[in-house]
Amino acid sequence: MAPSPDHNLFTAIGRTAVLVADAEAALGFYRDVLGFSVLHDRTAGGYRYLHIGLTGQAQVGLWLMPATTAPERELIGRQCGGQPLLVLYTADVRRTGRHLRGHGVRVWDERDEGENRSLHFADLYGNVIVAAQLP
Repeated sequence: MAPSPDHNLFTAIGRTAVLVADAEAALGFYRDVLGFSVLHDRTAGGYRYLHIGLTGQAQVGLWLMPATTAPERELIGRQCGGQPLLVLYTADVRRTGRHLRGHGVRVWDERDEGENRSLHFADLYGNVIVAAQLP
């Protein structure tokens, strides 16, 4: 049975996991190229809990999760089956594209459809990310 419209079961999206081969390398890309901030970085029980997100959105973020098993390692860069892992909104998709290319990021499928503009790019493992500029 679905929750009624006046009663939400959940209040927010927290973190989504991104499988990575190297947490430091992934952090470098997401922080230094995309501008994410570290929301939480703690090691406990030999495991690093590294959560990153965008400034002003401390509740929502990514958990850079080191792949530790062979099946997990096989999914790095393609855990969404070639579909976008993320859609990130930007105020200026053209400027974003120039910035990404300037950092050697692979950019493709640039679209300029009136007020809606977008492009696709890949993180350092090949995960597809969409940058979209809304009207």
